[in-house]
Amino acid sequence: MRTSALVALTICGWLATASAAEWPMYRANAERSGNSAEELPAELSLAWTYKPSHPPTTAWPRDDRMHFDRAHDVVIGGGVLLFGTSAEGRVIALDPATGREKWSFFTDAPVRFAPAIWNDRAYVVSDDGYLYCLSLADGSLVQKWRGGPTDEMILGNGRMVSRWPARGGPVIRDGIVYFGAGIWQSEGIFLVAIDCESGREVWRNDQAGKIYMPQPHGGANAESGVSAQGYFVATPDALVVPTGRAVPAVFSRGDGRFRYYHLQANGHVGGTLTVAAGEAFYNGGTAFSLSTGAAEGKLGAGGVAKLGEGIVHGGKKELRALKVVEKTVPDRKGVPAKSRVHEVVWSLPGVDGSAAVIVAGETIYAGGGTTVVAVDSASRNVIWQAQVDGTPYGLAAANGKLYVSTDAGTIYCFAPKSDRPPIEFAAPRRRPQANDRFIAEADEIVRRTGVKEGYCLDLDCGDGSLAIALAERTSLQIYALSPTADQTAAVRKRLSELDLYGVRVNVHQGDAGRQRYGKYFADLVVSAESLEDGPLTFSADDPPSALRPGGGVACTGKAGSMRLFTRTALANAGNWTHQYSDLGNTSCSADELVQGQLRMLWFRDVDLEMPQRHGRGHAPLFFEGRMFVEGLDALRAVDAYNGRNLWEFKLPGIQTAFNADHLAGTAVTGSNFCVANSGVYVHDKQRCYRLDPGTGKKLGEFPALVGTDDQPGQWGYIACDGQRLFGTLANPDHKVRYAYVRADMSDMWGESNTVFALDAESGRLLWRYDAHESIRNNAIAIGADKVFLIDRAIAKEDLWDPKDPSRKLPPVAEVKQLPGTLVALDAVTGKIAWKSEGDAWGTMLAYSKEHDALLMGYQSTRFKLPSEVGGKLAVFRGTSGKPLWEKQAKYVTRPLINDRKIYAQGGSWDLLTGEDQPFVFERSYGCGQLAGSRHMLLFRSATLGYLDLTHGSGVENFGGIRPGCWINALPVGGLVLVPDASAGCQCSYQNRSWMALTGDE
Repeated sequence: MRTSALVALTICGWLATASAAEWPMYRANAERSGNSAEELPAELSLAWTYKPSHPPTTAWPRDDRMHFDRAHDVVIGGGVLLFGTSAEGRVIALDPATGREKWSFFTDAPVRFAPAIWNDRAYVVSDDGYLYCLSLADGSLVQKWRGGPTDEMILGNGRMVSRWPARGGPVIRDGIVYFGAGIWQSEGIFLVAIDCESGREVWRNDQAGKIYMPQPHGGANAESGVSAQGYFVATPDALVVPTGRAVPAVFSRGDGRFRYYHLQANGHVGGTLTVAAGEAFYNGGTAFSLSTGAAEGKLGAGGVAKLGEGIVHGGKKELRALKVVEKTVPDRKGVPAKSRVHEVVWSLPGVDGSAAVIVAGETIYAGGGTTVVAVDSASRNVIWQAQVDGTPYGLAAANGKLYVSTDAGTIYCFAPKSDRPPIEFAAPRRRPQANDRFIAEADEIVRRTGVKEGYCLDLDCGDGSLAIALAERTSLQIYALSPTADQTAAVRKRLSELDLYGVRVNVHQGDAGRQRYGKYFADLVVSAESLEDGPLTFSADDPPSALRPGGGVACTGKAGSMRLFTRTALANAGNWTHQYSDLGNTSCSADELVQGQLRMLWFRDVDLEMPQRHGRGHAPLFFEGRMFVEGLDALRAVDAYNGRNLWEFKLPGIQTAFNADHLAGTAVTGSNFCVANSGVYVHDKQRCYRLDPGTGKKLGEFPALVGTDDQPGQWGYIACDGQRLFGTLANPDHKVRYAYVRADMSDMWGESNTVFALDAESGRLLWRYDAHESIRNNAIAIGADKVFLIDRAIAKEDLWDPKDPSRKLPPVAEVKQLPGTLVALDAVTGKIAWKSEGDAWGTMLAYSKEHDALLMGYQSTRFKLPSEVGGKLAVFRGTSGKPLWEKQAKYVTRPLINDRKIYAQGGSWDLLTGEDQPFVFERSYGCGQLAGSRHMLLFRSATLGYLDLTHGSGVENFGGIRPGCWINALPVGGLVLVPDASAGCQCSYQNRSWMALTGDE
């Protein structure tokens, strides 16, 4: 942390209570108290409405704890009303009396927070990582400060943003403006204080994200400290920093030193809205002591504002006034101790204040649903109300008027009652009219490349005409570079007038040689300049860094002679085609690219409902640049390199059985989908669907075979090598017991009666093998044209008794399962190639094709079936069944094969000899499994944990996120892919996101 010499803090006019006529900061003042001394008229009428071109494009639309950009929150001062737009990345100034636009200012990324006004200036942060100081008179730039170390941009929440987006909303107190940049702790978090008068940096804390500390889940610790996401709060001596989904952290306002962050103690509460009042601050429906951070009481979700010496709280069904009372009550040990409690003074049922609450004079204004209500605090009567076009998340009172901002993007001004009709200002919607020449050139680009969707990069956009034409002819999201500041401003203005800027086309200063964008994002690269100057030269050894691997296309040059360059897939980048990586269940991809410290490539919220984490849903898959993820009701394909949704195949209820707290799921059943060059295969037990990996179009449908009882069977295990589709007929009578808490286990089928092979394209039956006893799905592995399995009697101790009412089941003292037969079938004919009678004791198999080694072991993990007794490993020669070695070994994760080594939590062994190998592996709390690549192991260690096998640096963390309870982080394609697997978890990890990471080497 850097701290300059402290300057005397001088009060410069903006105190903790808004002046009687203005509303200079979000929620009125530095404490965000939502309280103004100004009393508004009792009767208000609509004076004007302002409807921007686009509603807010919220960063986290599915997260109910992060509401900071749900509406265009306004501030009023110096004769202007200001707000920021997340769609266009603009700051807009209106006349607060008439609603007419006075000026606007473009930043380089979405503006998600309201500005803060000081004297004749406005301070605003942007997702581009900067704090801007603007003149209130005309919006001209006075000065700007970067929060993070560089101008690098990556895809974040579907837009190009700084690697360190400035999402610490600015707050001003005593002439100092405070803001924050960075939301991912492992990338760096930067808290900055700037002197408003001189523009000098007072202090900078760059260590807040690196704190090693307890995480939300009990017993979990990691280097994952403070994030910065939400409006900062400044009290006389403290800076309160909202941290996204978690509780705020508190720092010294004078020098930026860290005071406290009680993350684990408040592991299930938090959010971005924070209000300080008196000796407390309020966050996530809870009151906290400002001096210690200790929780002082639960209020419940809703709005909060200062009211007299207490507060007013707005819930969905009632409005309550509360006062703080100090009482002496016994502590946990029965010792009398002083405690501050919140007592209800009065309540008013039927008033919805869940979206926002403020106080102006003696009147409370509450917003919820689509209604805004005024309540007289003395009489407790509703004295006025109005309907609006969306949820009223933003309320402000100034100059005798009430301003309301909704999630539809509309801003309402209610003024003293008048007979004048309200004025409506709506941004004109103009249809782009591209030049015929550029339309023809855009059509040629589309015809030559076939790219109509995704991200496009224009390396030199000229006056924007090609970008306009491409936006008209395609659905592309276009990022364009312009060489000078003046040209950039001119193109932005033109695009904004055509209603294209931000939502379809974004322009940044730069050129092909000096661009800020991260790698791999662009599906299409063009250059308007090349339409005049001729084609650009690219090669396989020197492709455009922004171009997407495995199919991204660059198209440059003059009309009629355009030159194409298609980027091939990254060399030595592995796939993950089955639940445990491959047909052999190695749990390790062939990727050789991912190593070093992990860095963000893209992150975003994805609207795919997932089964809850304790249900241990199926692992995501990756093949040829696409990530495939199965949700509760659909299979989704996502571009792994830019996070874009590609297609979705509806499968209603497909993972309903995994949406429970049993902690069994895929650990028992295996997966129901896989991918090969012949298609994506997914079954719903009755039938298996073959889908085109690129489009999701159904190519075939294969019903389950008839069982040995001549009744229709049901699919169980599934795998594919591109020519043959392997499957099993599940045993629906084998329902296993829950491993955690009571759940319906009627669809948890982990054993099968028959294994078979179909032609992968036609579905024609090639062969079947009917078990003598039973086949555990986890004990099937495929490789070297063989199908390996264990034919073994079931473990009766694993079975579920639906009549047992126990919430948790006691451990089983003894398992009496007899050994079985290890069988190798010819994958082409189904004939037995070899078998080992009566000595197959394992419950899982994994096969290394590279070393022709078949590993037998246990899946002796935390939360397991009784038959997973553990403590033993054995390896056989795959071609012959010859035993290579067998030994006692203690391990607590599913074994992983990486080249010639076996890894598990508990040890490492030589695959061919069984000799112990040096391996130090210590992680914090985490019940997930290991997923590996040549140089990297991934796992849950409080947050996302990883171990670079080449560095000897030990377990490291990528913080702020919660991985799942089985496998959801994959090292593949030169990336680490992490779709969200935290559904159902209330733990306050700062972010809930899908993301892709890359190594720094």
